Order: sequence, then C-alpha cells, then structure tokens
Amino acid sequence: MSASIITLQDASIYQRKKAVLEKVTLEIATGSFVYFIGRTGSGKSSLIRTLYAALPLVKGEIVVCDTSLAKLKKRHIHKLRRSLGIVFQDFKLLPDRNVYQNLSFVLRATGWKSKEEREVRIAEVLALVDLTGNEKKYPQTLSGGEQQRLSIGRALLNNPKVLLADEPTGNLDPITRWEIMEVLRNINKNGTTVLMATHDYSIIQKFPAKTYKCEDGSVTEVLIKN
Repeated sequence: MSASIITLQDASIYQRKKAVLEKVTLEIATGSFVYFIGRTGSGKSSLIRTLYAALPLVKGEIVVCDTSLAKLKKRHIHKLRRSLGIVFQDFKLLPDRNVYQNLSFVLRATGWKSKEEREVRIAEVLALVDLTGNEKKYPQTLSGGEQQRLSIGRALLNNPKVLLADEPTGNLDPITRWEIMEVLRNINKNGTTVLMATHDYSIIQKFPAKTYKCEDGSVTEVLIKN
C-alpha cells in the first residue's frame, strides 16, 4: 500500500450527466482525516459517491485502495466496497430489524458464515460506538444520535481501510453532532482513513483537519481559522 490511499488525477465528477467538479487532482494520505466542504450542489457529495462507485467516473483517474475506478467493472464494485465503510446522512437502517439484526444482516451478506464470529464482531462494534446493551432495540426507538452511531458501527463491521461519511451530522442537534464527531475522530485515531462531506463550518473549527472546498466546479485546499 502506498502512502496515499486515494488519489485523483484530472478527475471530473458528474451528476446526472453534468460535470459538477472538473480536473480534480489531489492525494489523500493513509490514516488521514479529510473534510470536503461546500454549499449544497457544490459537488462534495457527488465526489464521495464517486469514490465508492455509486456514480461512474467519466473522465480522469481515481485510485481508491489500490483499485482504479477508471478500469473498474460493475461486477467488481462489491470488491472495492469491502475496503470501504459508508455513512449516510439519513442512516439507511432496516426498520423491521433490531440493532443486532441490522448488523448481522450485513455480516451474513458479506460472507461471515460463523454465528459465533458474527456475535463477537457485533459486540466489538457496538462497544466502539457506545451502543452495548441496545441489541434488541429497533432503530425507530433510538435517538437520532444513536441511529447514526449504529450506522457508523455498521460501516465498521468489515474493518474498512477508508470510512466515507456524507453529511453524517446533517440531521442532528449540535450536542449530538459533537458526539458523532468524537466517534469519527476516535475511529481515525485507530488508523482508519476518514473522508467527510459537510457544510457545517463549526464542526471543522472544533475538530480541525485537512479541508478541501468544492466551489465553482473545482476543489481547493483551504485553511479554516479557529
């Protein structure tokens, strides 16, 4: 593995056949925490979605975890995503399954055949996101912050090299946002590279890290003053 876990070279990011970002060139170092900021429609979420191949790479080159997205065939997308954890703004939890079942479903779908190994991993992940003891609760009975912590836990199940978080604090109150950011920063301290799209400057001021701004079709590094 190179020192850079993600590289973009003259990459253009498209949304609905329209380029929202053009000729993006940057490198994300292994183990780093990186923000992508910008207004709604600036392309930051489209960039995140392109990194996990939810949107196709039309022009340029992107390499994620040693996988070239320019050469990636649809049938191999699932292999790329085994290296990635994805956290969404709206949680995307299964409402008819409890906390344990939400996590077990993902493990079974990704090849964990041993029930004992699944139980151990679920316990580890729930401890990581401070949800131990909530195994039998259903998502709708959890607070917004707890649901997002469960979403983060789900993203961590397969020990991803990179965690991609698209506006993970967007639907949360200020205190809960700080709690979620503490979880993400702790994950990063344990070695996982974290990329986060956000439009909330107060988060970046409280939890500073390398920051790129998406604006007017380009991506530039910016310094955020505390």
